[in-house]
Amino acid sequence: MQIRLAAHDDAAAMVAVQNAIFAAGLRKAPTDLAAVRATYLDHPDRIQCVLADDGDGGILGFQSLRIARPGNVYDVAEGWGIIGTHVDPLAARRGVGSALFRATRAAARRAGLTRIDASIAADNALGQAYYDAIGFRTYRTPPGLVCKVYSLDGGVPRAAAE
Repeated sequence: MQIRLAAHDDAAAMVAVQNAIFAAGLRKAPTDLAAVRATYLDHPDRIQCVLADDGDGGILGFQSLRIARPGNVYDVAEGWGIIGTHVDPLAARRGVGSALFRATRAAARRAGLTRIDASIAADNALGQAYYDAIGFRTYRTPPGLVCKVYSLDGGVPRAAAE
């Protein structure tokens, strides 16, 4: 497995990963090329998007990181990172998510971030367990979501410490 930056040529494979997640009942809706390009490859707040390549041209999963701007859709504090992780169910439990996060964490540090938010559907137990396993902690629970934070500077946001 190789972790590398995602490119426009990877968009169709990224769609396939998300649609495999949908087919497995782990995502609420399918996606398409336009959505993947807009959300992960061309988003103006993008810091980085990396993917796990199986070495044979297959994509096992990908992870995006962007900076939170005022008024962002997740209501994340301005200046924090916003992470999204997508791993093909057939590649689960093979270290894909951990490998992706090592690259994302390095990018977050290079960008000067101190916190990364993961906003996960409240009914997504697998997603919540993944983020817990890599060091994220719940700091708020708005309706339908569990929001977890990873601290790059060792500090703990107040809501997570309570």
